[in-house]
Amino acid sequence: MIDPLVARIATRIRAERERRRWTLAQLADASGVSRAMINRIERGESNPTAVVLGKLSAAFQLSVASLLAVADEVTVEQPQGVRRRADDVEWTDPETGYRRRQITSPRFPAEIAEIHLPPGARVPYPAAAFAFLHQLVWVLEGRLTFHDGDSVHELGPGDIIELGDPAPRVFVNSGATECRYAVVLSRTSQP
Repeated sequence: MIDPLVARIATRIRAERERRRWTLAQLADASGVSRAMINRIERGESNPTAVVLGKLSAAFQLSVASLLAVADEVTVEQPQGVRRRADDVEWTDPETGYRRRQITSPRFPAEIAEIHLPPGARVPYPAAAFAFLHQLVWVLEGRLTFHDGDSVHELGPGDIIELGDPAPRVFVNSGATECRYAVVLSRTSQP
């Protein structure tokens, strides 16, 4: 049986590819992800890693949060705008154990995600994953070594980094305890 979240990711990636009228080969060329891997993801046979999602999001010029976005519908009778923690979906990177929970819905003008990065985890993203996005990282607990292009920043609880122009970025937890941080994204105007 296919995991429901993996099935939603599969549907979203296939829909984005088809919306652009790209073949698997064209998406593979644009993303650097093999055609076979994209095919397995689209069939729901593989839960993509954070690195693969970063490459696919870069090819689509979407945020990783957009690829992970759940259908914009309320599943439980709740007042407008209320979402219970118990109803949230959390995605886990099968390679690193990195966990991501989307805080905002697709209706909200900024994307906010809560990330749990296990000790020893390293998650790189290509510069293209940040095209057309303003990004802020706010460390809530633990320590985060953040590579922004050639710059390296050691961040602790309460530290915030506002990011500029797109650059390759790497999130690293070289500590002995989990690091929890929030990522806030807003879209810039496209050229």
